[in-house]
Order: sequence, then structure tokens, then C-alpha cells
Amino acid sequence: MKRLLFLVSGLTSTLIGLVGIFVPLLPTTPFLILAAFCFARSSPAWEEWMLSHPKIGPAIVAWRDHRAIPRQGKLAATAVLAASAVLGWLMLHPPLAYLPGVLGVLVMLWLLSRPSL
Repeated sequence: MKRLLFLVSGLTSTLIGLVGIFVPLLPTTPFLILAAFCFARSSPAWEEWMLSHPKIGPAIVAWRDHRAIPRQGKLAATAVLAASAVLGWLMLHPPLAYLPGVLGVLVMLWLLSRPSL
């Protein structure tokens, strides 16, 4: 039962992570890291697939081994957070217009506190 719960959680996290590629302010990498954690406890084959994937594997391995975020990931996150803040400012009415910018700054502060690879 526990293994099934981890498998379903891993698949759900993977799906949310993939949706996060296209939806601003929905993070991708944390959900993929969570999925790898779940697959490590439920499906070694899925975990191995994620770790060996050329696009998502390096970020997961860097986090597991060093609690680090690749420099390219930080740059991509900065661009997406900035775009989300600008779009929020233009498309939302105050006080909601400030929310993407405030969240973006908080995420960036945390992101910059992590080591780079």
C-alpha cells in the first residue's frame, strides 16, 4: 500500500512538474525532485529514467548530491519569475497585481541562497 502511494505521488508530481513548464509561477524542478524521491521508494525503473534523462536528470542529481541548483536553472527561473511579475502587474488589479512580484522576490532570495553548479 505504501509503495502504491509513493508511486501515485511520484506520477502526480511528475505531471504537475510538466504542467509547470508552461504555467508561470508553477515550479517545475521541485515537483520533479519530489517525483524522484517518491520513485526511489516505489519504482526504481522510473527513478532511473528520471536520473538518466538528459534534461531533468542533472538538476535532480545536483540537488540530491549538493543541494545545489545549476546556474542555467537559476537563470531560467529568474527570467520566468520576472516575466510573471510583469504580466501580473499588467493584467491584474491591485492589490493582486503585486502578488507575482512579491512571490518572485521571495523565491529569488531563496534561489540565490542555494549554491550553483
